[in-house]
Parts: sequence; C-alpha cells; structure tokens
Amino acid sequence: MTELPLDQVRTLLAVVDEGTFDAAAAALHVTPSAVSQRVKALEQRTGRVLLIRTKPVRPTESGEVVVRFARQLARLERDAHTELGMTGSEEPTRLSIAVNSDSLATWFLPALTRVPEELRLCYELRREDQDHTAALLREGLVMAAVTSSPDPVAGCSVRSLGRMSYVPAASPGFAARWLGEPPDVPLRDALADAPVVCFDRRDDIQDGFVRRLRRGRGGASSMRHFVPTSEGFVDAVAAGMGWGMVPVVQAAPLLDARRLVKLAPDRKIDIPLFWQQWKLDFPALATVAEIVAAAAAEVLDTA
Repeated sequence: MTELPLDQVRTLLAVVDEGTFDAAAAALHVTPSAVSQRVKALEQRTGRVLLIRTKPVRPTESGEVVVRFARQLARLERDAHTELGMTGSEEPTRLSIAVNSDSLATWFLPALTRVPEELRLCYELRREDQDHTAALLREGLVMAAVTSSPDPVAGCSVRSLGRMSYVPAASPGFAARWLGEPPDVPLRDALADAPVVCFDRRDDIQDGFVRRLRRGRGGASSMRHFVPTSEGFVDAVAAGMGWGMVPVVQAAPLLDARRLVKLAPDRKIDIPLFWQQWKLDFPALATVAEIVAAAAAEVLDTA
C-alpha cells in the first residue's frame, strides 16, 4: 500500500484552504517552490491530478478524497494533543460549516449563539445555495452543511431539519401596476411578464413557481434583477423592483405591515433542508448538530 506523506497531505490542504500556492507558502512558512514540489510529489505518488490550477485552486475528485483525509487527520491530531496536554487550553477549535443564505439571515446565527461558550468554538461559515452546499462537503472544504440534499455525501451522516416555506410576494404598488385589481390577466401570465427579483443566476425558485402555474411551460420574465444577499433580496422586493419568492419567516412582518402582499395566497413552495456532517468522533460537532436541529424545529415547518 502506498503511504501518503503527511507533510505533502498537509500542504495540499493548505493550498485548498488558502486558494493559491503563494498564500499556502506564507501560511506554512515555506517557499512557493516547496509547496509546488510537495503537491507534485503527492500527485506522482497517487498517480492522479489532485488540484485544478485555477484561482482559487480547486481539488479534483481524487483531490477531494485527500482533502477529507487531511481534515480528519488534523482533527485527530488536535484531539491527541489535547489528551496529551500538548496544547494550551486557550487554543480554540475552528468549525467550518456551509449554510444557505436564507437560513444564515434568519435562524442559523441565533442557533450558534446557543452553543456553550466553554466549547471554545470558532466558526468559518461558507454561504452557498442549499442546492450546492453538499458540494463543499464532498470537496472537504467544510465539516458540516445545511443542504437540500437528503442523500448523504460519502463519509457523512444526514438528518432532516424541516422545510423552509416561500411565498410569492411583491409591494402593494407593484402588484397594483403589474397584476391589476381586479387582475386583468391570469396570474400565470402576469408573472411571466412582470419584473422579477432573483438571488443570483443559479436561483431557480421564481422560474419554478411560474412553471408550476403554467404546467411546465416557460418561466419568469427575462426582466430580472439579481440581488445576492437574503436581506437585500427582500428589500428589493419590498421596494417594488420586482416580485419574488420570499421566505415566510422574512415575509411575515412585512405582510403584517402591508409593505408586502401575497400574490397567490393559497400557494407556496417548500424547500426541505437537511443537516449533513462528517462521521467523526467529535463531541463539539455533535453538540452543534443537536442545537442546530432544535433551532430549526422552532422556525421551519416540520409537520
């Protein structure tokens, strides 16, 4: 069996975390040439290309395997140092988590405030669409993720958190202008022409809603605004820039204040959310998982 030299494995992890060979060299206090040589030596030893040399670099499928191994090795090494009294009690533990923007803007951060301070955790949160957070797990970039995928990533466990509900909403002025009162045309046709607000170019929820109304035909208007923050998205809809699918937890106070109106009171879209994490004997991660699940149950629909 071919052994993986630990210095080379740690170097590969540093390159992935830092994004470039130069930044990894600075973090490891070695020259960029030394970093490059170690990565090449590891690729020769495994017989596989481990990195895609872009900026930032990204691991290949084989590289993801080595990165996961490196993170698990680092976790075990820290635990061993702690048990042997070889590390100071002041050193915190860093926990990397991928989470979707809407959860981050609503219930997720309050959940983390419930984690006991004595665990001395530092969080590195990676914001990504719920359909893509699992990819960060596969790449070994995070230890846990809030994701829409119920299928566990290799080496991970999965548990249901509940469903985040979205309602089609717009400002009263926008609704009156584009939909009419009473409506001049069916909602399915009005929304296909009306300006729409999307999170980014991968955001498909507005198009999906229109396709449901039109029984699979077409999507939302090509007149669309991209607002890539959860808070900014809701503000843009409330300001009348376009209509959008707004999380119920964010829409509720604006609906009460009549800054938003529902465009289809009897319709919504539910996005199931799951918690996935590495299968590690890591009590702090287990504690965070329990707290996150409890917090999600208070906000998300679990019925």
